[in-house]
Amino acid sequence: MILLNKQTAKEINTGIADRLALLRKRRGFSQKELAAKAGVSLGSLKRFEQEGEISLRSLTKLAIALEAEEELMVLFSEIPPLSIEEVIRGQG
Repeated sequence: MILLNKQTAKEINTGIADRLALLRKRRGFSQKELAAKAGVSLGSLKRFEQEGEISLRSLTKLAIALEAEEELMVLFSEIPPLSIEEVIRGQG
């Protein structure tokens, strides 16, 4: 699939942060409560929700605390081939 309107890293990260914030609110956690449960600094969580910036380790801890780790575990699990040549070589 060819994407004509590719998003920037910032846009992707902000979208992920928005979805995590929504999940946090649906689960009934304040930022402070989730940060404590996940073992992530409150500053890191706030920065992520506001700017989309966080370490992978902290994002993973947040996902686990929200019982959403499966969402991360399937990331890149199915990578479609880019060409027929990849399929022929057995890479896809």
